[in-house]
Amino acid sequence: MNVLTAYPGGLGPHPAVLVLHHRGGLDTFTRYVLERLAGIGLVAAAPNNYHRRPPGEDPVASMKHLLDRELVTDMNATIADLVTNPRVRADRIGMVGHCLGGRTGYLALGTDPVYRAGVLLYHGDLFAARDPVMPPPIALTDHIRCPIAGFFGDRDTNPSPEAVARLEVELQRYGIHYEFHRYEEAGHAFQDFTSPSNYVESAARDAWVKLLDFLRRMLIDGPAA
Repeated sequence: MNVLTAYPGGLGPHPAVLVLHHRGGLDTFTRYVLERLAGIGLVAAAPNNYHRRPPGEDPVASMKHLLDRELVTDMNATIADLVTNPRVRADRIGMVGHCLGGRTGYLALGTDPVYRAGVLLYHGDLFAARDPVMPPPIALTDHIRCPIAGFFGDRDTNPSPEAVARLEVELQRYGIHYEFHRYEEAGHAFQDFTSPSNYVESAARDAWVKLLDFLRRMLIDGPAA
């Protein structure tokens, strides 16, 4: 499995973030996300969750073959590599996921207590199972042990505002701290500047400011675990 990794300046050790890619895979946008996170002092690592698929396959086709158990295996392997990296602070690990990656990231938060912070951006369907031997991601909410920041467009249909409200109910049920931000003018994938039909500059810029501030507070400036 190939993993793209971006490092901040200096030997560190630095806090780190697992980046879960959107349906476009390890593309221009995902590389940009890695650079932005490294720019504030985080080691950012993005595993290629399509590595089991044929090279050159259309990402939408690859996405249809993903199994949640295999995604968990990929994320666990990436985290195992991060926590043994001498340039990484093993006690300060976070997660950032866009679109498909938001759903994948929710699986991460619900299956591994290592995370100190989670960021979901217009995540995919948390209420549907995509593996015959695993429950839907929302069923793992009671295992989450970190605060979550979420960013959503009110014009989105997946997740719809109603789905975001259902997620809030579950987070409140288990006493999980969360900070949700909604954008009236935006729909799905509003941060993806490579998709002109989805990109909304005002929402994208504001979400980046709030996202990076959240990670600074939770991973860089916060007390050690």
